Amino acid sequence: MNLRANYNIPENAIITIAGTVGVGKSTMTRALANALGFHTSFENVDHNPYLNKFYADFERWSFHLQIYFLAERFKEQKNMFETGGGFVQDRSIYEDTGIFAKMHADKGTMTKVDYETYTSLFDAMVMTPYFPHPDVLIYLEGSLDHIIGRIQERGREMEQNTPTAYWEEMHGRYEEWISQFSSCPVLRLNIQDYDLIKDEQAVESIIAKISNTIHSKTLI
Repeated sequence: MNLRANYNIPENAIITIAGTVGVGKSTMTRALANALGFHTSFENVDHNPYLNKFYADFERWSFHLQIYFLAERFKEQKNMFETGGGFVQDRSIYEDTGIFAKMHADKGTMTKVDYETYTSLFDAMVMTPYFPHPDVLIYLEGSLDHIIGRIQERGREMEQNTPTAYWEEMHGRYEEWISQFSSCPVLRLNIQDYDLIKDEQAVESIIAKISNTIHSKTLI
């Protein structure tokens, strides 16, 4: 069954998955790409020259890390469109400025001047008619308890050692961010409404919703 053709998903579409840690972005990315015959685009953290330094000293390296992420995500976005589309992307370029850089600025681990420089560069690169925005951004959401349960279940050491208060803050920041987001059409999916691992048919109902969102061009 050709789900892309059945639901009239453009073959050059760019679908971006957004949401906090543990919400299932990677699983959704793989499932949709497989069902639609699309390429995947995942964040490459293995060759990030700032990540370890950042965790050792937030104040010293937060600006450098965010600039690096901005450059890498911009290049990847450009590459997807130059390739001709047909991608499902794990994490969006918009989350960096709307959530992570803002959090550092709010907490004082990024200076006011650095934050203003970063947001000015982001706006010049991304918030223009010339930047190729995705056809739809899928925002994965769920209760804090459910998300923390998933984080604990997958057992990554760094995440296990992270205080619950951090996940609570990120959950709130994501909800605030998506409520104001308007750069492209948004489809909100609650992670408690489907199970892509146990129910292979669940992906088809999600694709139907993606089709409706893309063709209605309704900003939520």
